[in-house]
Amino acid sequence: MFRKFDLSLLKEKYLNTKIIYLSDILLSAIASVFVILAINLLADSKFYAGSYFLSYVGVSIVASAVLFWVTRTYRIIIRHLSIKDTISFALAALGKVIVLGIFVVLTFGFSRAVYIEVLGDFLLTLFLLLGVRVMMIMAYDALKGRTGDKSGLMKVFVYGTSDKSVSTIIRLQNSPHYKIIGFINYSESKHDITIDRLPVHSFNSEESLETLFAKGGFDAILFASEHDAQLERNRLIQFCTEKQIKCLIMPAVDEVPENGQILKPRAIKIEDLLGREEIKISVQDITEYVKGKSILVTGAAGSIGSELCRQLVSYGVGKLILFDNAETPMHNLRLELEDSRHDLDFVPVIGDVRNRNRLDFVFRTWHPQIVFHAAAYKHVPLMEENPAEAVHVNVIGTRNVADKCLQYDVDKMVMISTDKAVNPTNIMGCTKRLAEIYVQSLGTSIAQGERQGKTRFVTTRFGNVLGSNGSVIPRFNDQIARGGPVTVTHPEITRFFMTIPEACRLVMEAATMSTGNQIFIFDMGVPVKIDTLARNMISLAGFVPDKDIKIEYTGLRPGEKLYEEVLSNAENTLPSFHEKIRIAKVREYQYDSASAVVEELERLTKAVDIPALVRLMKDTVPEFKSKNSEFEKYDKN
Repeated sequence: MFRKFDLSLLKEKYLNTKIIYLSDILLSAIASVFVILAINLLADSKFYAGSYFLSYVGVSIVASAVLFWVTRTYRIIIRHLSIKDTISFALAALGKVIVLGIFVVLTFGFSRAVYIEVLGDFLLTLFLLLGVRVMMIMAYDALKGRTGDKSGLMKVFVYGTSDKSVSTIIRLQNSPHYKIIGFINYSESKHDITIDRLPVHSFNSEESLETLFAKGGFDAILFASEHDAQLERNRLIQFCTEKQIKCLIMPAVDEVPENGQILKPRAIKIEDLLGREEIKISVQDITEYVKGKSILVTGAAGSIGSELCRQLVSYGVGKLILFDNAETPMHNLRLELEDSRHDLDFVPVIGDVRNRNRLDFVFRTWHPQIVFHAAAYKHVPLMEENPAEAVHVNVIGTRNVADKCLQYDVDKMVMISTDKAVNPTNIMGCTKRLAEIYVQSLGTSIAQGERQGKTRFVTTRFGNVLGSNGSVIPRFNDQIARGGPVTVTHPEITRFFMTIPEACRLVMEAATMSTGNQIFIFDMGVPVKIDTLARNMISLAGFVPDKDIKIEYTGLRPGEKLYEEVLSNAENTLPSFHEKIRIAKVREYQYDSASAVVEELERLTKAVDIPALVRLMKDTVPEFKSKNSEFEKYDKN
């Protein structure tokens, strides 16, 4: 009995590059010998001479050794041979015969035999180099097919025929979990084609999908990119979820860990389907702006703040000061940064933007040049119940940070605001609008020479971010995991969504390109119906909405809108340097009056005089009209 061959050796080991290098030189020499012998048999030539024969073969060996070393063909992984690799072999063979041609001409002069020798040597060398590799690939595939146990593998169709889709074959060829059995592609007409010996199945209707499904023999559909998944969210993915066929997606390049291990496909998440085409930003400009600088991020341990820190690190900041009052999230962020960037100079600081003395310590100790102000209270119902605390953090805290920026000559302060500041219907939205008013009025007073200072103030507004702390998607996931019910406030409620990385990229783009004293609004795309979102999440989890997991409507919460305001239209914004970023047209306030309002808000907050506090907020922001709230009684007609 023969011992069973261990296929893992094929997966984990590569042929030694020295062996490949020497083998290629040998093959090249064999080609030269064969060509000379063939010429001697077919024509009367001087090649048969013993001394010349040895010289010719010697030159061939030396030239091959040099050309193969220069082109690095011996480092090419044989089973991943590509067209570009073939070109490299052709260039190496061509370089070799050019050297041989020069040698022959210098020895005997021009003759027809020289042309025959050069062309023949080139073709035979290339044939041997590639031929041996093709045979090795065939042997590898045959051995892999015999030794690999395919019975337990998940049979997968890859969606699409793009380069990314085809490349999944390479990424999964040695997978112990998945077996690619073909491609599936949306097309109005059927084409009987194959890719890498795998069939391509076309569909153009639910009936054609039903026919393919009836044939059976597959367990999952694999998407190579989020873009492909988004194209099929209302067609193929919906069909698969109804039939309980798994929908998988290949991890993006930035999801691959630093150790280089290739991640296996994962189940499609709702975030993959809600995403949009990647927004292009000026990476070079951002890098030049922040590189080597000292940067402070308030609210650094939050969803937006922590992602800002991750992206700033990738742009090469000089020093990163992390400021937050949440101990455990700050500790986790510190561990993450220590593990991923050993060379990063960063300082985690536990502090609160309400504490001026603590802020002063940070500014005078590390002198940040740029400040990203992300610290805020954000949950609408909770702030509706705690208006004094909402004002204290979102308004007074922002005032404290802005004043310290001016005092310590910070170059630029970037404030993170929200779409709920537009025609606010709740306490949280109004506090963010009041913070905008203070920051913008301070910047205007500096620009007009009314106050001394160099700081430029920038405000950025955007809507809900996918997966942020306390947002609807993590909540729905928890409810689904518990078996339901999934709670939706209203069957018609809609929201705009943006991914956290996307929002942070646009924040840094706005910070880099802004000349200061502007409120930037981000294009949030199209609104998403929350009821539809909940149903899709239930289906993606493998359940049937209203059958396996119920959906309950709980009613609008205090201060909650049914529809969010459209942020970026031609009526309320102006164009900017980026097609996805616009400049808000807002009423300007004088700094003295804005500052006086903030001082009075601080006094009322400390006194916890809620009625007077809310009245002053509505007087200052007349568009603030409460919805589904006890504070509607303070609205002015």
